[in-house]
Amino acid sequence: MDTATHFVMGLGLAGLSFVDPVVASQPALAGAVMVATVLASQAPDADTALRLKDNALYIRNHRGITHSLPFLLLWPALITLVIGPLFGFTELHDLSHIALWSFIGVAVHVFTDLFNTYGTQAARPFTEKWIAWNIIHIFDPFIFGSHVAAIMLWISGFVPPAPLFITLYACIALYYIWRTLVHARLTRKLKTKDIHHSPGERYFVIPTISPTRWNVVKAKPDGSYIIGLLNSGRLEWFKHAVCSTHPAVEHSKSHPDIKAFLYFTSYAVAEVEELPSGYIVRWGDVRYLHRKQFPFVAVLVMDSQYHPLNTYVGWLSSEKLDERFAIDPGSM
Repeated sequence: MDTATHFVMGLGLAGLSFVDPVVASQPALAGAVMVATVLASQAPDADTALRLKDNALYIRNHRGITHSLPFLLLWPALITLVIGPLFGFTELHDLSHIALWSFIGVAVHVFTDLFNTYGTQAARPFTEKWIAWNIIHIFDPFIFGSHVAAIMLWISGFVPPAPLFITLYACIALYYIWRTLVHARLTRKLKTKDIHHSPGERYFVIPTISPTRWNVVKAKPDGSYIIGLLNSGRLEWFKHAVCSTHPAVEHSKSHPDIKAFLYFTSYAVAEVEELPSGYIVRWGDVRYLHRKQFPFVAVLVMDSQYHPLNTYVGWLSSEKLDERFAIDPGSM
């Protein structure tokens, strides 16, 4: 999920912690738990700091080891050791409640990220496979809005936090189940809905911010992709993405930034723009589509001998790409 949603979910878990009689009976402990759950809801995304050093490094590692199984325990331990003494709690009995809700905060963060298209490496160290279930958009208006509404009711004092947040998370759980069933049903029916279906083709249904609109990726046996939109049950295809076989594409794969991009995604295609004195290779992730463009890209500019000159990895529109990599042919 996005940072704002993780933040309100951290506050929501603080409200839910009032089901714990010990937390509910000690205002100081409740305050410590609130700070702990908010920090826990953000902790796995601490790797965002890698963006300050290198964008490719961030792409390769974001939602990687910080979302792994060992960190499910490491983050709560670190948060408890800091927050407990800071609020004056040093007894194991009190620290255990902070640790419990910190663990819940981290676990909820990692678990909800699995439902996005970006995914996580949550099964590390057993496997570095990216797990992405493609069920919930990275920003979901219902999840965010329902948390904000519940937090406002809590602040206003109209509803006690325990029953309020029990109700909220029961509804959120039902919402996740509903979205999972819808996603499974749509994926299952795509073969019959697609009049151009051929044997060996695989379908991936990608969530959008709208619950009735889904991007669709059809992977063909030849390695190309057909990109479409499923809107209120109506399927429309509008783009065939084919990876170029130009030698510049093969040379680009040895560049560290392109390697980082391809490490993250298995749904990438490359296109080559030939310049008078070199090439621009643009890799795009076909899972992410906005206005019929692939904004999640890895771009490498090379001279005619395939030596790298400039590179970029991240989110960028085609217009911004053209502006960023506008090259004077005489300067190459």
